[in-house]
Amino acid sequence: MSSSLAGVRTRVRIPLTFADGYATTAQAVTFDGLADGREHVALILGGPDLNGSATPLVRLHSECLTGDVFGSDRCDCGPQLRESVERISGAGGVLLYLRQEGRDIGLYNKLDAYALQDDGLDTYQANTALGFDEDARDYTAAAQMLTALGITELDLLTNNPDKVRQLTALGVGVRDTVPTGVHANPGNLRYLRAKAEHTGHTIRLVG
Repeated sequence: MSSSLAGVRTRVRIPLTFADGYATTAQAVTFDGLADGREHVALILGGPDLNGSATPLVRLHSECLTGDVFGSDRCDCGPQLRESVERISGAGGVLLYLRQEGRDIGLYNKLDAYALQDDGLDTYQANTALGFDEDARDYTAAAQMLTALGITELDLLTNNPDKVRQLTALGVGVRDTVPTGVHANPGNLRYLRAKAEHTGHTIRLVG
């Protein structure tokens, strides 16, 4: 894989306040020339200088309307987003919010996949039953965004080994992998177990 150059379009500061009262300030950055032409955004947290020479903590967070906005318990996306903002704000780094709903199959298809999961398929089987890859996400645009921000090496906040593999192949140095917490509830336990067992996510589940 390779990624062509993209450029910064706009930078603007945005105060953030979450439902539990946690507040911080992000510098939102938009881009021109991203490979997939989508409106991905970077949130620089912990200072616009990324804490100087320190290796930034970075999360690639794929958009999840149901989890991020509506608080769905069928996944762990909302709690991961909330955790990531606080941890990156403390360490200094960037959250890339990527418009890749449903592992990049789109919102309606994701909800179709939920219906198949209700009939017994797991999250990956449901995607393939609809004719998609198990995980269709490509992180070329993410690598372009990091390059435009001057980031060539990072610590990656993730449980997903595929993100490490893709960024490395795209020329981004991953110094360390930092797992997120395990945000399990009765509604997402089967989903989390599938991620751990099927694609090697670093999620430790009890029982």
